[in-house]
Amino acid sequence: MAKGMFVDTSICTGCKACQVACKEWNELDPEPAHFKSDPATKLLADHFTGDSYDNTGKISATDWRHVRFIEQFNRNRIGSRWLFSSDSCKHCTDAACLNVCPYSAIIRTEMGNVVVLQDKCQGARDCTHACPYGVVRYSDKSGTSQKCTLCNDRIHNGLGTACAKACPTGSIRFGEVAELRTRADSRLARLKASGEARANIYGYKEAKGLNVFYLLMDKPSVYGLPENPVVQQRPKSLPPLPANLGILVIGVTALVKFRERGAKERSEEKR
Repeated sequence: MAKGMFVDTSICTGCKACQVACKEWNELDPEPAHFKSDPATKLLADHFTGDSYDNTGKISATDWRHVRFIEQFNRNRIGSRWLFSSDSCKHCTDAACLNVCPYSAIIRTEMGNVVVLQDKCQGARDCTHACPYGVVRYSDKSGTSQKCTLCNDRIHNGLGTACAKACPTGSIRFGEVAELRTRADSRLARLKASGEARANIYGYKEAKGLNVFYLLMDKPSVYGLPENPVVQQRPKSLPPLPANLGILVIGVTALVKFRERGAKERSEEKR
C-alpha cells in the first residue's frame, strides 16, 4: 500500500516546525539559498522577502519544505484572513521528474515515494524543468537535483515523516494513502457543513493522484498550485536498429561501387 501525507491547511498555524524538522533530519544547510552572506553582519535583514512574514519564500535545494503564507487582506480589513500551507514534493503517481530523467536516477520505492538517487544523478536538470510543482531544485553544492524524499530512510524503518512528527496541530498526517483519503473526506464534509463553501481537496486526480494531498480553504491557484498540472512523459525512443545493420550497409556500399564500375567500363568501351 502506498504511503503518503494529508495536509489539512485549515488547522495549519504557519509555525514552520515542519520546515525546521525537515532541515534537521535531512541535514540541510540552515541558511536559505537566497540569503547572501556578509563577512561583517552574516545575514542582512534586506535579504528577507520583504512582503510577508514568510522569510524563506520558496522551496529550494536547501529548503525541501516551505510553509506558504497567503495573506488575504482588503482595504477595510473586513473578512480578511491568513491562509497557511506546508508545501513539499507531492510524490505524484505519475511523476514527471521520474518520467524524463535520462539517467534513471529517480525511482519510486515500493511505498510509493519518489526519490532522487544522489549517486546516479548527473545534474541534467530535466526533472527541474519538468516538475509542474517546482519542488525539484538543482544544488550548486552537490551538482545534483534535490527534493523531499518523504523521509525515505524513516518510513522504511517504521517511522513517520519528520514534518508530520513535528507538526503541533496535526495539520500534517502520515500514513496509508487510502486511510488518509477517508480522513480527508470526513474533514471536508465537516467544513462544508459549517459553511466553508470554498473548502476543497487537491490531489485526488491531479497527476493521476498525489500521495501528498491537501485540504484547501480556497482555489488551488491561491496556494500556488496548478489547477491542471501538465505531466511530461518519457521521451519516445527510436525503434531498435536491426542486428545485421552493419552487414546491410556493407552490402549496399558494395552494390553501389559495382554498378559505378560497370558504368565506367561501358563508357570506356563506347569511346
